[in-house]
Amino acid sequence: MARVTVQQGLLEGELLDAVSGDCRYYSFKGIPYAEPPLRTLRFKAPKPPLPWTGVRKAIQHGSPCPQKDIFTNELLAGSEDCLYLNVYSPNLKPEAPLPVMVFIHGGGFKSGSGDVDHYGPDFLMCHDVILVTVNYRLEALGFLCMDTAEVPGNAGLKDQVAALRWVKQNIGSFGGDADNVTVFGESAGGAATALHVLSPMSRGLFRRAIPMSGVPFCDWATSFEPRRRAFVLGKQLGLETTDPQELLEFLQNVPVEKLVDTNPCVLVSEEMESSNLLKMFHFGPVVEKDFGREHFITEDPDVAMRSGRVNKVDVMIGYTSEESLIGLQYIVNKLVKSYNRYPEMLVPRKILLKCNAGIVMQLSDRIHKHYFGDKPINMDHIKKFVEYASHTTFIYDIHKYVKLLPKIGTKIYMYKFSCISDRCIYGKEGLKYGIVGTSHLDDLMHLFDPKLHNLSLDKDSSTYKMIKQTCQLFTNFAKFGNPTPDSTLGVKWAEYDESTGAYLDIAEQLTPGTGLDAAAVTFWTGIYEAAALP
Repeated sequence: MARVTVQQGLLEGELLDAVSGDCRYYSFKGIPYAEPPLRTLRFKAPKPPLPWTGVRKAIQHGSPCPQKDIFTNELLAGSEDCLYLNVYSPNLKPEAPLPVMVFIHGGGFKSGSGDVDHYGPDFLMCHDVILVTVNYRLEALGFLCMDTAEVPGNAGLKDQVAALRWVKQNIGSFGGDADNVTVFGESAGGAATALHVLSPMSRGLFRRAIPMSGVPFCDWATSFEPRRRAFVLGKQLGLETTDPQELLEFLQNVPVEKLVDTNPCVLVSEEMESSNLLKMFHFGPVVEKDFGREHFITEDPDVAMRSGRVNKVDVMIGYTSEESLIGLQYIVNKLVKSYNRYPEMLVPRKILLKCNAGIVMQLSDRIHKHYFGDKPINMDHIKKFVEYASHTTFIYDIHKYVKLLPKIGTKIYMYKFSCISDRCIYGKEGLKYGIVGTSHLDDLMHLFDPKLHNLSLDKDSSTYKMIKQTCQLFTNFAKFGNPTPDSTLGVKWAEYDESTGAYLDIAEQLTPGTGLDAAAVTFWTGIYEAAALP
């Protein structure tokens, strides 16, 4: 057992062996970082954590947020009392404070948690960093927006800020350096990380950021008419009103399970899109109205970036080689048929919401011809569909974010993750269709040990080499702001520069390159220009 003192009281954790046997680490789970957001605190920004007396056991995770898992479709009751984080440290009293990495989980802002089921810390612990994983409020609980001072939106992102503030105040007790914090996250967690780079609330709380496979420009991370959606939710649950205060009191008193996996569509087209994980989730980050209070973000990310209003932090950003393999069975069973039947589905949701039907159909024809020629979209072209889906759902938007990042004396590194190993459990579905690649989420299998999957580990394998190599790149960036500070990995990863488009392909071999997916980016840039969108 191990004890540390934080501002709220005394914690007792445990000393564990890493799954590789290469190191031991201290584990402190289920630490509350904010007051439970219950009753009249539902939907609102988090309050500071409450103190406790005596010794608090920290050997079990706190409850996850109530949710329906977007991958398994299982309902998880969880609890609204879900604002907990976990701290893992290889050394509570190091000679010099250790760099800190704070991970934000993905799941479409609708599901997930920071627990060891998916995010076991074992591999990173052997690289002398401290890891913090975080739960935050999801779906309506975390992202309801009523455009009022009380519920302006983004409560889930403000939860993450509260966690970062807790880290700033307390991580020294675990051997961490409060002035050397790296925020990283994947998918929705990547989009959240990319937003922390822009948010005035997050300023000064971290030095570096690693958005993985997600940015706020992605269709699925873009909110539409959030205030109207809140009133539709109320109507679906039994209250028809135009009074925001009446709506708030009603929604604060409905049983929490009624707020899980809701479907408050505001357009008839959303009835089809709402089950399309590539295009939309009902609740996510919003641009808040400025009520003169502390806010997460009050201007469009595009505007903030073009105006240079971002936090001065180093950024390492990228995506996997075949992102959309993640949903292959869903693509096969549902999307191929609906995209062939309704060609406008090929057009990004951002364009569908802004352009008239004539322009949408012209763009749809252009996209179809580019990826499928004159052939129909069917199972014969599943490989091209995965390529199309990866380009439109992730790749173009991530490149746009990188291009708009102001060059303000900070470093930018770009990567493509292409490791093929027996840990690519999400991408292996592609093999039966002749698609070899690294899926969305497969990169995380080389940074974390997901206890739920009970994956075997052969320390003499090429897989283990890729795990160690990936962890070294990520932790080097966290430590030094440079993923290849010396010749240990046998390669120099050049900083991204718009003229060269330098990046690193992270596979069994590390390969520097330039102009990552340039043809795809050029094509989609033309589509957005034709739609008169920036």
